[in-house]
Amino acid sequence: MGAAPVFAALGDETRLRLVTRLCTEGPLSIVHLSAGVPVTRQAVTKHVHALAAAGLVRSRRRGRQRQRFWELEPRRLQEASRYLDRISQQWDGALGRLKAFVEE
Repeated sequence: MGAAPVFAALGDETRLRLVTRLCTEGPLSIVHLSAGVPVTRQAVTKHVHALAAAGLVRSRRRGRQRQRFWELEPRRLQEASRYLDRISQQWDGALGRLKAFVEE
């Protein structure tokens, strides 16, 4: 899976907020993820499933009631970060070549 699905998933403000919460608060249930979010629990569920499809989160069942908790998949964020680093290096190189050309 390439980087595009990750960036598409993170391009939505609600999904980005959910990922941020999972980064800072750890695994959370849909009930806890929905707290303080200006969308319905059903909408949060759809957003979490979109994040899962992009490989950014995964669910695990915990507790007696086997409640589902969602947690971050850090490997996908690390891949996206490396991709952005490569793009940044390419831009730095291109800007350096442009500067050298303009200064000639």
